[in-house]
Amino acid sequence: MEGLYDLIIIGGGPAGLTAGIYSARSRLNTLLIERMALGGQVITTELVENYPGFPEGIGGYELGERMAKQAERFGLKTAYAEVTGLSVKDRIKEVRTPEGLYQARAVIIATGADPATLGVPGEERLRGRGVSYCATCDGAFFTDLPIAVVGGGDTAVEEGVYLTRYASSVTIIHRRAELRATKVIQERAFANPKVHFIWDTVVTEILGDNQVEGLGLKNVKTAEASELKVAGVFIFTGMKPNTAFLKGTLELDERGFIVTDENLMTSIPGVFAAGDVRKTNLRQVAVSVGEGALAAYLAEKYLERIGQ
Repeated sequence: MEGLYDLIIIGGGPAGLTAGIYSARSRLNTLLIERMALGGQVITTELVENYPGFPEGIGGYELGERMAKQAERFGLKTAYAEVTGLSVKDRIKEVRTPEGLYQARAVIIATGADPATLGVPGEERLRGRGVSYCATCDGAFFTDLPIAVVGGGDTAVEEGVYLTRYASSVTIIHRRAELRATKVIQERAFANPKVHFIWDTVVTEILGDNQVEGLGLKNVKTAEASELKVAGVFIFTGMKPNTAFLKGTLELDERGFIVTDENLMTSIPGVFAAGDVRKTNLRQVAVSVGEGALAAYLAEKYLERIGQ
């Protein structure tokens, strides 16, 4: 076990890295714990167009890499481990990992969220064999092949348009009669001759033996069943928060997102949440960055109140 930290940040995405930058600059003894690569979900995004300061957009991997380098320049300590639990003992927060126990006076949870699954037959079995949740990771594998995208939000439509760089056609399958994506993103999709739409429809099964060969579909209004021949399917139907390690520890909403007050404080004093893992109305890089900065500031004020 390491010594007692002022602050432990769990998660190395935009929220966690920004919190790390602010806390390290404030000379707090801070440790950031990340289970995989620094940068979070943004590093799997081909292009981030709506982050201020980059009028032509910036690659998601580059943006995440820049944030990580900036945090490291200010001396942020980093450990790579899977956090398995959080507890409080005499106001000291204990963060459990397979590699050991870490202690701090304050904690910021910024573990983000992962893509939601459909939960249909064939999805798990064919994951990595035509089932994907990352267009930039896997798009090139489907050069000149027909593919489908499931979802109707910003991510689904943006990534669908991006996938036209490779695929012969992209069919966007949406359970409603209109998209939820912002208008400018919709316009790009409707204007792209490679993009097609199937409305009011859900995927009931992913077909194929060793590779995706098609999808079983059902119209939600007529209950009519059909099949669509595709070589791959990209699923963008929302996000699932990375909060399994927190169940029974602090308050979560019905979907598993962390509930906080207006000061980003969770139901445990001294434990804050920021970014996509928090119950919020908008999950974007700009929001995560702002919340990461605010969480670091509020954690510092909390430490001042309790006396470091």
